[in-house]
Amino acid sequence: MATSCVAAIAAITPADAQTVPAGGAVAADVAVPAGAGAQSDETVGPDITVTGFRESLRSAADAKRRDIRISDGITAEDIGKFPAQNITEAIQRIAGVQMSNINGRGSTISIRGLGAQYARTTINGQTFASADFKDGFRYDIIQTDLASAIQVIKSPTADMDTGGLSGTVNIDTVKPLGYKGPHFILGVKGYDSDYRGGVTPKVSGAYVNQFAGGTLGVMVNVGFQKLRDRGDYLFIKNWYDPGVLLPDAYVPGNLRFRRIDRDTEQLMASGAIQWQPTSNFEVLLQGEYSKDHTTYDTRQLVFGRWATSAVTVNHVANRVADKISISDFNVDNNDQPELRNLASQAYTGTINWEPAEGWKIHGVGHYTQGDAHLYEWASIDEVHFAGGGTLDISDPSNVKFNTQSVTSGAPYTTANRTWFAFLDGATHIQSAKDTAGQLDVTRDIGWHGVKALVFGAKYHHESFQTDAYRHDRDGDVSDRVTYPEYAYIPDLATTGVPVTNFLGNAMGVPGTFLSVNAPLWQSVLAQHGITVPDTRDWPNTYRVDRYIPSVYGMLNIDGDLGGKRLRGNIGVRYEHTHQNVTTSITNGTDSSATLIGQEHVVQDYGNVLPSASFALDLTPKLVARVALAKVLVRPLLNSQTQMADTISTSTSSSRPSVSVAQGESRLKPLTANQADISLEYYYGAGNSISLAGFYKAVKNGTFTQFYCPTSYNGVALNGQTTNCQSADLRTDYSFSRVLNDSSTIHIKGVEFSASQNFDPFLPLKGFGATGNITYVDADSPAAGTGFHLRDLSKLTWNLTPYWENEMFSVRFSVNHRSSYQQDAADSFFVNGGEIHTVRARTQMDLALGFTPTKFLSFTGGIINLNNTHEDAYQTTEDTFQLASRTGRTFYLSATARF
Repeated sequence: MATSCVAAIAAITPADAQTVPAGGAVAADVAVPAGAGAQSDETVGPDITVTGFRESLRSAADAKRRDIRISDGITAEDIGKFPAQNITEAIQRIAGVQMSNINGRGSTISIRGLGAQYARTTINGQTFASADFKDGFRYDIIQTDLASAIQVIKSPTADMDTGGLSGTVNIDTVKPLGYKGPHFILGVKGYDSDYRGGVTPKVSGAYVNQFAGGTLGVMVNVGFQKLRDRGDYLFIKNWYDPGVLLPDAYVPGNLRFRRIDRDTEQLMASGAIQWQPTSNFEVLLQGEYSKDHTTYDTRQLVFGRWATSAVTVNHVANRVADKISISDFNVDNNDQPELRNLASQAYTGTINWEPAEGWKIHGVGHYTQGDAHLYEWASIDEVHFAGGGTLDISDPSNVKFNTQSVTSGAPYTTANRTWFAFLDGATHIQSAKDTAGQLDVTRDIGWHGVKALVFGAKYHHESFQTDAYRHDRDGDVSDRVTYPEYAYIPDLATTGVPVTNFLGNAMGVPGTFLSVNAPLWQSVLAQHGITVPDTRDWPNTYRVDRYIPSVYGMLNIDGDLGGKRLRGNIGVRYEHTHQNVTTSITNGTDSSATLIGQEHVVQDYGNVLPSASFALDLTPKLVARVALAKVLVRPLLNSQTQMADTISTSTSSSRPSVSVAQGESRLKPLTANQADISLEYYYGAGNSISLAGFYKAVKNGTFTQFYCPTSYNGVALNGQTTNCQSADLRTDYSFSRVLNDSSTIHIKGVEFSASQNFDPFLPLKGFGATGNITYVDADSPAAGTGFHLRDLSKLTWNLTPYWENEMFSVRFSVNHRSSYQQDAADSFFVNGGEIHTVRARTQMDLALGFTPTKFLSFTGGIINLNNTHEDAYQTTEDTFQLASRTGRTFYLSATARF
């Protein structure tokens, strides 16, 4: 990864940290305003400041002040004392950054309103691979215990790896020579999710020490935790387009109840060995390991699809039929257990050497691998609800749905059953790898404001491979010879699992329903000697390899402009990409097809990426910055990326379906020319005000186009994009292709941040606040016609008032994200060809701290204190499409330091 990332972090490690890689973009010896860099009154020993949250704000402001790029961050005040107990709380305080939730757990980020897929995340300046990062790095696998800083770099320099349209997030861990004397840290923590109940534990331990006269440092950290959470979802998946049932209004096509219970066991470990025998030579070895064992249990009721002949529209508002009656429909009762075993590891070796005066050599070798074993097994019982029901979505906060009892097993009879499956599911074995080598050489020249010349090269090979399998046994109620298990279907009245308190009983829909017990169904199948083996799913098995050599050169600037100090960096990077996508040639179009051979889709392209960043110290307190760069984002390599062309069929319901998807193997990379400008004012101990503007001109952005032809393989189709069916309405079809947009999409935005302690104004010391606000605007072509920024929130802001003294601390964080649109590529809850809008959301978090001695501290808090939730609407804010509930999370921890 870029040396500038590592150098920027070096500026914010504790006072004795000595690792400054060659070619770093941070200018040292910056004139710091009086008081801004002063040590606090309370320290332990000569080196480590322990004044709490305010000290972490001060050191983060110092790092931003020294950096020549546009950046923001948050730092640890001491080893093991990162100023947050979870990554969500930490990262949402960084200007322009918001966290997105999965089941209420902070998982992926948005920077400057742009979705997670447009951000790049590194650990210690290098890639951390996982085979299951969906649309961005998964932050819920990161523990903050041994983090020393999180930095968001919004304007890249030439020595940085490409991949971040919105920015690059670097999480830096402790470097052991930054701390004098031995340190042992032991932590225990308990979590409680109010939607699941029951306390889950976390334990962690860390050891840091120096040997051989302070020339050898060692750090080891291990943490284990269990987490439990739950999400309840009520949503409409399918809609009838205007013109099908009504001339100019959308009509709901079905309704779904969905509950997801998630249980996670996580093991995280990191370590480092740092050897510095002389002042001009250093070796640093770092390693990270993460293992995540997660089980999901998804219980779902699917009411519909409703036949057009069964629907009567009773009321229309905002171009949506918000009150309807349905004469009859089928109900799928589905229990789907899933197992996700994830493991990621990364190993980095760094050498910093000054062989002669004015010369610096920086070398990095890096390897990372992520493996994912994903399994799902579904059991489904489908019956007919002849009495139909009524749906009223006119009040999106109180949807009403009336039908026959869903708490009774009475409808699940032989006469009423229309379809069943004891076992339907898939297995995916995935692996992502990245091997990299980098060498930088810096020559200090000090000539006419040019401080140093840096040139370097990097080579890395990244790959993603997925092996797909299916295990399906779909029953036919009319063929009991082929499917004798029809006679073994357990009685739902006695074996069904009750799902209670659905949506917290907050709406006019059934708050309790009986669910199929999939483990029981599948054990019954096994008891009768019926096995369902994995069969290779060749159309969805593929491998992607990218070989990326790059070279770059930079000039580090440190001079005068009109009597003011000018710091900066001018550089250019060239990257060549050789991509090879290996896909399967089969003798059929579904998952039972056999392999005939393999096809290689090869692409080669090169990109010249110039960059320039300047910081002008107008006064000892006022800094102006400007940054220009061209950035590159290749198509993602993860389990959400469809690289291969696939044609698959499914009979996992009473209605067959056919899906035709054009892969992304032929896509060009996204590029953007961007400009950033900022004005920053630093005053007092950690007080600052910053105003920034940014602009991006994006080309080759990708978009998903859904379509429905008039016929396919000789079958006549209805031609309706969002409700594509055969003309006889018996089979569902989905057609999609991912395309590059040759037009230029313009993104513009402003960002304001401030941090202020109130000691000069209040008689009671320790009060302060930090906050920021970001507004983004972008071109927005109609869905399916051009590049549309996914998950774009135009307005994001967060505010954290706090109070602390030597013993107590209180932080109250408020985080707001405005509404944003999603399509089927972003969310399971959206059908192909449609868009829903996630409503604006404001989340409040509370963190409390108690430090009775310098050796012992306690923390507690509530995440999502105001119990907010992510809901979505179909056309206007007055209409309904999705309601969710995930609840609050409580935590309490104790940390001992020796």
